[in-house]
Amino acid sequence: MTSHVPGLPLSDHLRYGGDYNPEQWPEHVWDADHAAFTEARITTLTVGVFAWAHTQPAEDRYDFSRLDAIVERVAAEGRQVVLATPSGAMPPWLARAYPDACRVDFEGRRHVYGQRHNHCPSSPDFRRLSVAMADRLAERYAGHPAVVAWHVGNEYGGGCWCELCTAGFRVWLRERYGSLERLNEAWNTLFWSHVFTDWDEIPAPSMLSEHWRGPNHTAFQGITLDYRRFMSDALLGGFVAEKAAIRRHDATTPVTTNLMGFYQPVDYHRWAEHLDFASWDNYPPADDPLRTAARMAATHAAMRGLKGGQPFWVMEQTPSITASRDVNPVKRPGVLALWTWQSVAHGADAALYFQMRQSRGACEKYHGAVIDHSGRTDTRVFREVAELGGALAVTGDALLGARTPARVALLLDWDSWWAVEMTDGYNRHVGYLPTFLQYHRALWHANTPVDVVPVTADLSGYDVVVAPLLHMLKGDLADRLTAFVEGGGSLVTTFYGGRVDEDTNAFLGAPPLDALLGVRVEETDSAAPGAANPVTLRLNGSEVVHDARLVFELLVAQAGTEVVGTYGADFYAGTPAVTRAGRGRGEAWHVGTGLDDDGVAAVLRTVLDRHGLVGPHAGDDGVEVVDRVAPDGTCYRFLLHHGDGLRTVTLEVGGTDLLTGREVAVGEELTLAPAQVMVLRQGEAC
Repeated sequence: MTSHVPGLPLSDHLRYGGDYNPEQWPEHVWDADHAAFTEARITTLTVGVFAWAHTQPAEDRYDFSRLDAIVERVAAEGRQVVLATPSGAMPPWLARAYPDACRVDFEGRRHVYGQRHNHCPSSPDFRRLSVAMADRLAERYAGHPAVVAWHVGNEYGGGCWCELCTAGFRVWLRERYGSLERLNEAWNTLFWSHVFTDWDEIPAPSMLSEHWRGPNHTAFQGITLDYRRFMSDALLGGFVAEKAAIRRHDATTPVTTNLMGFYQPVDYHRWAEHLDFASWDNYPPADDPLRTAARMAATHAAMRGLKGGQPFWVMEQTPSITASRDVNPVKRPGVLALWTWQSVAHGADAALYFQMRQSRGACEKYHGAVIDHSGRTDTRVFREVAELGGALAVTGDALLGARTPARVALLLDWDSWWAVEMTDGYNRHVGYLPTFLQYHRALWHANTPVDVVPVTADLSGYDVVVAPLLHMLKGDLADRLTAFVEGGGSLVTTFYGGRVDEDTNAFLGAPPLDALLGVRVEETDSAAPGAANPVTLRLNGSEVVHDARLVFELLVAQAGTEVVGTYGADFYAGTPAVTRAGRGRGEAWHVGTGLDDDGVAAVLRTVLDRHGLVGPHAGDDGVEVVDRVAPDGTCYRFLLHHGDGLRTVTLEVGGTDLLTGREVAVGEELTLAPAQVMVLRQGEAC
């Protein structure tokens, strides 16, 4: 069977391979590469990511001979190609000929040539030349039977504050606001005499204008918020232009770029409609193994959520270590397979590496690779890569196009992320992503399937919506949340929720969510890290005290609103900290403080219990359970053991393990070793 999921590359297997840069070695090395790739069951190679310098050695000269040889060799070996456009790293001649292609940084310094991600997204010369390269590549390789996807650029990110970007920002503002009157209203410019009377008076917000102490300290949040929106759109403009060039020659081959998960500078929700399929690079920060596993699950869900639940690709992961951090530990035995299967469980139809062969020099020469500097295939890393390749091959096409269903939505909003962390007042130690991940982690430990979705998503298919730090209310969101709750759903909001409009201006009078939540915030107290106020939660007939930190909203509950948690200290001891309001057939919860992990888990477990959504094996700490449903309705249950030591579980479903062929039955006790994975094909629907 071949996967026909719209937008995804056609395939008859879970794709396996990675980023391959054979131009760095003589051709006789390619023989050893491909022999190793065959041994490891490698099927798919990304090529050309950093090929600009050798495919266009001068502005008036292209040379595709080396790339031709690479593509033809991959095809001859029976493998397939993800063909990249090389705009992620411009060649030196371009920067010399067109200095305005280099960025100006946040401090106002014009950069010279160096590193990568180094181009100004507003430079007309860079745009012209990068689009011309994409056009040439598509003209040359469109229709090539080995090319299954286009990979535009690489890890878009960063920003520029040059005059070209400032001019582009002004154009963007004209299109957004239409008039200076509307702009001045949005930015509240009567404050500090900032009223703009000409578009050309508007600067790019930087350390030379509105900022002090760094990017998150700005005198005018509205100006900085809009510049971040603009910069995300400016980078997107480069992607869209290159994709259009490809489409002039190739109307059907899917086009993507490798995203970076929870990457704050770029709003991936603004990009989603332009991606044929989502792909991302999985390099989680070092942490406790369970926290790392939960974070990866959240990120997979966020990437899946970009395309409405459609499967995605892991475009990069390391076989062993990263190279960009102060400390770069190796993946312990079994972890590579565990993390890869986790990605498949959460919706990945491909698992690719960076890098296939370790570079000889420069900053990533020690970054992990399938083939290291020794060139050997008897290393631990290569053996694990090859064993994983064999295991993935065993599944054939069974998992292709399968969906990961969920009845819980976790709202992710870049505008709120930006606004929370750049706003003065309250507590600078509050981070949007740590809070978001804390709430996700509680759901993950409950083995509750979760979709991470934008605030514009249709909520009608969910029973529970969790909205941590939903600071900004845009469009009709308040009305849709109200309809969701009144229709029987459960909503959970947190401190800072619903305070500002889409211009990041405070609502005057009662904020729109107050009526739904049944509370109003009279004051907001803050404390330094380490300080705590005990909060007593009264849930399910018991009272448990939890620590609360950083933020303490002083809530006034409306008549009929149940006070679920109260503060235990300071002048507001005994007042509400957590509330629940019945609305229609549903409930609206508000957590007005930074509860500890156990407190958040207690609240969310209560909410989940109302809908019967606490998942299987929720008490088996470290055992993750994920269901994936194939297009033909077959349900596959993944069991992944992220913890230490043996864990014995009592199976709640029976079936056949795809990886071993073992038959298991409902009620059977199964002992899982650390990093063990099972993929059960169930005999009945989920």
